[in-house]
Amino acid sequence: MGEMVGSQSQSSFKIILGSSSIARKKILAEMGYKFEVMTADIDEKSIRRESPEELVTVLAEAKADAIISRLNIKDYKEKDAETTLLITSDIVAVYEGTIREKPTSEEEARQFLRSYSQGHVSTVGSVLVTNLKTGIKHGGIDKAEVSSLPWFDEETYCNASIILYQVKLRTINP
Repeated sequence: MGEMVGSQSQSSFKIILGSSSIARKKILAEMGYKFEVMTADIDEKSIRRESPEELVTVLAEAKADAIISRLNIKDYKEKDAETTLLITSDIVAVYEGTIREKPTSEEEARQFLRSYSQGHVSTVGSVLVTNLKTGIKHGGIDKAEVSSLPWFDEETYCNASIILYQVKLRTINP
């Protein structure tokens, strides 16, 4: 599954994407990977942290734990089992120091976008990769800073809301 489509790669591994995110699926698919999708189905709102970095890290870990709890993990740890990587993640926007998670409605998405055109917004994302065979986990945090989004108006709302509502703001590493 983790082998790239059309690739001559010798290393083979399975990938479980622990997300229903359209953007995350698209990234793996565009890179040529085959993968299985499993969602964590956790109550993200019940997990709170003051720091956005800590929040996204804890949420990515909680998603991994929830998915692992539904798997027969012994099958993945057998000596001859194929390596399987579980990828979980989370991202939040931070506006003027306040953590904003995925909008819960179209109107809230509009409000978020309007405010982003008037002030400083950043995104903080975390990705956690868990090797189900070894149990080894490795994760990281990414931040993107935007001073303002002056281009926002009602005409651009449709395109911008897709970015925010479905995938939030895409982070770019310089």
